[in-house]
Amino acid sequence: MKIYTIRDIAQMAGVSVTTVSRVLNNRPDVSKGTQDRVREVIAQCHFVGNANARGLKQAESDLVAVIIRGRRNPFLNELAEAMLQYAGDGRATFVTEYIDEQADEFYRARTLIGERRVAGVIFVGSRIDERCRVLEDVGIPMLFATVSAEGTVMARASSVSIDDERMAREAVSALLDRGHRRIAVFGGNREGKDSLALRALGAREALEARGLALDDACYVETRLTLPDAHAAALDFFRRRPDVDAAFCMSDTAAMGVIRALHDLGRAVPGDVSVLGVDGVDVDEYLTPRLSTIAQPVQEIARQSVEVLRDMMERGAPARHVTVGAELILRESVREGRL
Repeated sequence: MKIYTIRDIAQMAGVSVTTVSRVLNNRPDVSKGTQDRVREVIAQCHFVGNANARGLKQAESDLVAVIIRGRRNPFLNELAEAMLQYAGDGRATFVTEYIDEQADEFYRARTLIGERRVAGVIFVGSRIDERCRVLEDVGIPMLFATVSAEGTVMARASSVSIDDERMAREAVSALLDRGHRRIAVFGGNREGKDSLALRALGAREALEARGLALDDACYVETRLTLPDAHAAALDFFRRRPDVDAAFCMSDTAAMGVIRALHDLGRAVPGDVSVLGVDGVDVDEYLTPRLSTIAQPVQEIARQSVEVLRDMMERGAPARHVTVGAELILRESVREGRL
């Protein structure tokens, strides 16, 4: 197998050796276009920088990068931890990489493939949209946990997820069954086919089935963190005190919404019912106990590691697994007519 030198990379990218060195060392004095061109050549060669040799060499062991999108999401943290436990008895080394919710996980993956020659990638909490095209020609196995990658441009991408559309439809239907008609949805960008977009679609379908509509004014786009959801809910409920239920696309967002309602002097569930998604352990210890769509953390983690291993070790084709989820109604949703 050819061992590429930094001079080889420079020649293939059409730049100087100094420029390649600057890119490898993440220097800011290189234009974005040049950085992208150099990193693309590095990724195509599947090699990483070796500072001692002043060149590039192939990694000696299998390395799997687990990229978690959301630093303060307890569900994603729990899921990543479970994956590492299931991965412990394999030959590959798993490393975690946390990025902000607004960061680009696909570009980060491309960078890791080039710089550290990872042999596989697991995306946790990703948003699949047009950004994924940067990985269209990447030949290494990839796994998306919590979001379906079926039908994307990434031929080597598998996925393990719940049926987000169906579960959101079931959750909003449960709120409607209990007499709620003015329902707000707190979620992310509705474009694309990621889990958040599918949850928005399911919520809309549940409302339309009852002759209602998901009013744009009642869709609150927010980052699914405690402070962001709290701030968004304060603003929303000050303007819309008539809304009597909130479907939140994560338990963390639901907690922020409940706190905002408390700060506004509104009771949960007396004035507003609140329902989340994820099923983290703390849900049962809140006041009130949080209603949620519980995702099976251990099952998602186990299946994710097994599917990726099949692809890495046995050359298995990409596949897409749907696991079951459960709607759990607790104290944060009022009892009403069914």
